[in-house]
Amino acid sequence: MRQVRIAKVAVNMAVGQSGEKLEKAVKVLEELTGQKPSRRKAKKTIRDFGIRKGENIACMVTLRKGRAREFLEKALAAVGNRIKLSSFDKNANISFGIKEHLDIPGTKYDPNIGIYGMDVTIVFEKPGYRVMRRRRRRSKVGKNHLVKVEEALDFLKREFGVEVVGG
Repeated sequence: MRQVRIAKVAVNMAVGQSGEKLEKAVKVLEELTGQKPSRRKAKKTIRDFGIRKGENIACMVTLRKGRAREFLEKALAAVGNRIKLSSFDKNANISFGIKEHLDIPGTKYDPNIGIYGMDVTIVFEKPGYRVMRRRRRRSKVGKNHLVKVEEALDFLKREFGVEVVGG
């Protein structure tokens, strides 16, 4: 019950506008993950950027189990298997960015599509976290059972050979 595991990997591509550019980003994300992305709407209007409330401006995918692990190996290779310590939050989840999707191994450049960056978020959990998400008899997970940063670091080093850089 104390073993750390990957709950999910969320991949987000924020394009900033709808239309053709967003459709190309959706195509790239579907190609990389093997899963159909969902579109995300703007929460408020920003006139300087030409964004209207309710307009689709981003796409994202949530990966679990085998697909998450498979994509994570490629994404970590894109950043050189190095993650900053400041990328961890208090719940031991990690977020890092990939500047160009071409950095991911096995990706070829297509001049019709262009180059897109993305944000990758890894959520860790231990067995038993279901009690806080289930519908019936929902309960809290004890403080001792929460994933700590050191445990997540150890898991990444052991499973993926990731080097953590200070700062």
